[in-house]
Amino acid sequence: MNAQVKPVANAAPVVVHHRFATIDGLKIFYREAGPADGPVVLLLHGFPTSSHMFRNLIPLLADRYHVIAPDYPGYGQSDMPDPAKYAYTFDGFGDIVEKLLAQLSVTSFAMYVMDYGAPVGWRLFLKTPERVTALVIQNGNAYDEGLKTFWDPIKTYWNDGSKASRDALLGLVTLETTIFQYTDGVDDKTRVSPDNWIHDQALLDRPKNADVQMDVMYDYRTNLPLYPAVQELFRKHQPPTLIVWGERDFIFPADGAHPYKRDLKDLEFHLIPTGHFALEDRADEMVPLIRSFLDRKIGDAK
Repeated sequence: MNAQVKPVANAAPVVVHHRFATIDGLKIFYREAGPADGPVVLLLHGFPTSSHMFRNLIPLLADRYHVIAPDYPGYGQSDMPDPAKYAYTFDGFGDIVEKLLAQLSVTSFAMYVMDYGAPVGWRLFLKTPERVTALVIQNGNAYDEGLKTFWDPIKTYWNDGSKASRDALLGLVTLETTIFQYTDGVDDKTRVSPDNWIHDQALLDRPKNADVQMDVMYDYRTNLPLYPAVQELFRKHQPPTLIVWGERDFIFPADGAHPYKRDLKDLEFHLIPTGHFALEDRADEMVPLIRSFLDRKIGDAK
């Protein structure tokens, strides 16, 4: 059954602001919308995209929620410092997002985490778990079971750190792979705008951005040792959680979705019949689930 988002009669369009904050000397781009006193929903993007992946979701949440969607350094509209002079790490991304929230005087927030957004979000959760009011998890990993075949050549790079292993991953930043990420597992590809891969690939093709992406892929190895601590916090703090997972995703397969059931009691679990970027073709199914969840779990929070 495809639940539909019901439009509000005569409602004015939601205004989305496109802003920059200066953090650690970098211009960090973020999208912001919704009432300033509404419950905060933080949207954390994946690879190879940016807050652009949330462009359609933001107006559908921002009538009630204060929505914030940043771009990490090297992604989207944020600065891309020279990777020879700047360390592109998940610790660094987490610090940037934490400082952005501080600048915006955000004291508590729900998180929507996807792909790379999961380890960024887990770092915020590990530092101050009491601030996290709810989780929406879409193809974002926190368990060893979720790293399958796609990750084998990346694990080789983690293990030897060699130039040959690094160069073997450069196919991951090509147009062919970018299109694959958006279309693999999708039943009706006409639902997916080609603007996605045109947008993302233009940024991937910037000079030195391939090095940025290889550095981030190498640093992904630092996420695995955090999994036990993240899982322990799940069990201890029990944040209300919604899983809306593209079950045909080759990168983060559904093997990584099921283990959340072990640790989270207040869990709503949905596998969506699509691939990696599930919002692109299945928003008509996902948004009603997300809205219902947020309205019930944090809708009265201020």
